[in-house]
Amino acid sequence: MRSSSSPFFTVRPLPWLIALAFSGVAQAQTELVAATTLRPVVVSGSRSAQDPDDLPLSIDVIRSQDIESQQIQDIRDLAADLPNVSVKRAPARFGLASGNTGRDSNAGFNIRGLDGNRVLLLTDGIRMPRSYVFSANAFGRDYFDLGLYQRVEVVRGPASVLYGSDGVAGLVNFITYEPSDFLTATKTFGGRASVSGSSDDNGISAGATLAGRANDALEWMVSVNGNRADGLKNMGTVDTANTTRTTPNPEKDRGNSVLGKLVLRPNADQKHVLTLEHVQKSADYKLLTAVAAVPTAYTSVLASTAKTDLDRNRFTWDARYQLGTAWADSLQTVVSYQRAGSREVATEDRNTAADRVRDTTYDENTWQLGLQANKLLRLGGDMAHKLTYGVDYTRAQVSTLGTGVTPPAGETFPIKRFPDTTEASSALYLQDEAIVGDWSVTPGVRLDRFKFDPSQAGFGSTVVAMSGSAVSPKLGVLYRATPQWSVFGNYASGFKAPNAGQVNAFFENVTQFYKTIPNPNLKPEKSQNFEVGARGRLDALTLDVAAFTGRFKDLIEDTVNVGDLGTAASPTVYQSINVGNARISGFEVKGNWDWGRALGGQFSTPFNYGQARGSDLDTGKPLDSVDPAKLNVGLQYATTGWDLHVNLAHHAAKKQGDTNAALFVTPAATTLDLGGQWRIQKGLRLNAAITNLTDTKYWNWSDVRGATAAQVAVIDAYSQPGRSLRVSLVADF
Repeated sequence: MRSSSSPFFTVRPLPWLIALAFSGVAQAQTELVAATTLRPVVVSGSRSAQDPDDLPLSIDVIRSQDIESQQIQDIRDLAADLPNVSVKRAPARFGLASGNTGRDSNAGFNIRGLDGNRVLLLTDGIRMPRSYVFSANAFGRDYFDLGLYQRVEVVRGPASVLYGSDGVAGLVNFITYEPSDFLTATKTFGGRASVSGSSDDNGISAGATLAGRANDALEWMVSVNGNRADGLKNMGTVDTANTTRTTPNPEKDRGNSVLGKLVLRPNADQKHVLTLEHVQKSADYKLLTAVAAVPTAYTSVLASTAKTDLDRNRFTWDARYQLGTAWADSLQTVVSYQRAGSREVATEDRNTAADRVRDTTYDENTWQLGLQANKLLRLGGDMAHKLTYGVDYTRAQVSTLGTGVTPPAGETFPIKRFPDTTEASSALYLQDEAIVGDWSVTPGVRLDRFKFDPSQAGFGSTVVAMSGSAVSPKLGVLYRATPQWSVFGNYASGFKAPNAGQVNAFFENVTQFYKTIPNPNLKPEKSQNFEVGARGRLDALTLDVAAFTGRFKDLIEDTVNVGDLGTAASPTVYQSINVGNARISGFEVKGNWDWGRALGGQFSTPFNYGQARGSDLDTGKPLDSVDPAKLNVGLQYATTGWDLHVNLAHHAAKKQGDTNAALFVTPAATTLDLGGQWRIQKGLRLNAAITNLTDTKYWNWSDVRGATAAQVAVIDAYSQPGRSLRVSLVADF
């Protein structure tokens, strides 16, 4: 139950929202959001504002209008309709010191078969915290509140030259609002307020944004959001209070966020943006699935709870100057400090054995500095060069700590799984977009250097430092064959250094005879990626087609059994190691067909399809990280006052031949979603959606891959929510 001390959260959200929408509305006024008809502009492809059709790579843009109208609540929803993109969210079924299923909530993005820290996550170009997984501990990367973002850009494949060679799978860049998004030339004060509810997690959220212009030189903005929810529902039916349970564990989620901005324009040639961002999320779990069905052993668990927290605070100064000099037309300087931390506190009441408590933290405190210049060289006629060059520097303090009650056998609290480490990286980059008539050729190169220095203090194993460097080239080509059609191709290399936990991780259980040891000989991961594609922009049809292949060398796999017998004399040893070579290939089709006007409105059909295959080139075995194919086809009907859309999603089956001896493979499934928007009056919109309209039971491969025999026995616990309703009311002013 939600606290009765807060009237806001005792109101049932869905009836209240609907009543609010109808109350006081004498007549419906029509409104079309002008931004929906404008061409999107992206920055992630070239580090400057540009039409995505001018980029020789695949990129998706999810605008705030899409987030609102499609009822997108979190990064899991954000990825749901993107081909070859997914976000893992397994149910919270973990124990105090065993298993990490669901500990990381929305774990992070998978792009074209690679996930984890191989996907570069950014906010306004600033690097976001990494995930951390070690033994039973797992902290994800969901440090985001979608209410703060004007758009989200997803680049498929490495964006190595401009943002960092370590994003070997791609990048996701979250672009925050600015005051100008709520103001006009004559409107000096404005904002937005919203409230929403969802039945798939009994959630409710509310947010408000205020923006103003004090004078021609100063604009400001403050945005605040909050939400409350239960755990995500599933199609399980067994409601026992032990390991046989398939319904979700009792869970209470809370989140809040604040975004503040000052935009200073001292003159026409300067713009300074000061940003303060705070995102905090927490979840309380009653872990009924950790309770023994028959508590006969002295260590049998009688009760268990957990509380997890994610907290991120960022301050950024972004300054842009118009220079008009021989070496640069414009200059951008960025200084950013970010403090991020994750914490899990778990308790366990055992039969006659001593009760246990684990308190584990993972922290990253990061400085990021950037200097970027842009120069346009016109060579006469239809020839030009657009140069982008600069330097990046990042320095992070990374640490983890474990405390609690009743430590593992042979250990004492506090304990560190890897030493406190200072990680530093620096890079020089240069990109040239050469435009000659209908051709654009974009070569680029990035020189990266990394170094990390671990501290021996408080750590129980010998530590090693590591450093290295790499040169990462890229080449993109775009040919505008006709005003309607263009083709492109690109090549990009990637380079991802091992992190402190992979090199220096250490753990030893002296009673069960196993341990994790450091690996000072780890090599960086490397990638070579190729992509070709075509774009069509016809009167009734927009079409994007891309085919890709990537070769990955020295991929790092964590917690690999590297031998020994599991005895006191020869304990089992686990280690992070380079596992060899892999290839991932596939294709994507995206588009929209405009059927024209009928019955007083406009009909259109958006569609997309993605498919990929991956294999270990040394063993010939498939890569389990690659998702099965998925097809999305919609039908939209829009008028000036309201619109309606229906979307069919077909999830292809995961076949045994496409997995590495999986115990459970997801069957094929087709789901149907129905939604719409009513523009009640100018500045007031009601959005509603029914997801999984047919109440189909299905599973996402990303949530169940690698399932053990015990997890297969309760596989319904991993299913997706059934039929559910989402409603939101948004007011602009």
